[in-house]
Amino acid sequence: MTTVYTARLQDQVAIVTGAGSGIGRAAAIALARAGARVLGVGRRADALEQTAAQHPAIAILPADITADGVPYAVVEAAVERWGRVDVLVNNAGATAVMPLAETDARRVSDLFALNVTAPSLLAHAALPQLRANRGAIVNVSSTFGHRPLPSAAHYAATKAAVEQLTRSWALELSSDGIRVNAVAPGPTESEALIAAGLPSEVVEQIKQDEAASIPLGRRGFPDEVATWIVHFADPAATWITGQVLPVDGGLNLV
Repeated sequence: MTTVYTARLQDQVAIVTGAGSGIGRAAAIALARAGARVLGVGRRADALEQTAAQHPAIAILPADITADGVPYAVVEAAVERWGRVDVLVNNAGATAVMPLAETDARRVSDLFALNVTAPSLLAHAALPQLRANRGAIVNVSSTFGHRPLPSAAHYAATKAAVEQLTRSWALELSSDGIRVNAVAPGPTESEALIAAGLPSEVVEQIKQDEAASIPLGRRGFPDEVATWIVHFADPAATWITGQVLPVDGGLNLV
């Protein structure tokens, strides 16, 4: 699926985490097509290079955003290259199947470090730039930020935290002219289930079950989520803040 973008973000600079695949890759490409210069961040250099090959306005920075000092290094890299940061897309995250009977402290800590702490520190690091440019933060939550998810409660809890960060930051930063919104995708075609360590046959069954539960009858595509990330990043969206938008084929209704 391909969306045509006008140059709505001309001369804007955006940082996108988790840009090596899925929604992050689609968001980096969509923002670049909309006129932005994009710094794509992720752990896998080869995957980031594939993203960058899709548009000349995408630069990449292989990095683990949970490592000490990396959020500040990410923002510094964008400022050194282009002189500013206007948009932060907090997309990087992980899914973990973790029933309560199998809950492990290290796995819980790692999940929150990536899904909650790292976006918080990135937003903190980018704040001076966002204040100077009256910029925007777009967080990526999930349908399961506001729906229960048996056997993956801690993943759902991290996304619920992302949604509360979105609302709270929107109020806190409103006087600076910084808009903070989130998209909450439903089940979307990506590498997340494989990355969670699930066997391929289990992944296929999950996909079939998810598609059957969605009113529109299918899983989503990364481009469909990226479209709304661009909308929230668009400087023309001057009166939208603190919103969490389900992009889930109607799953939030059932």
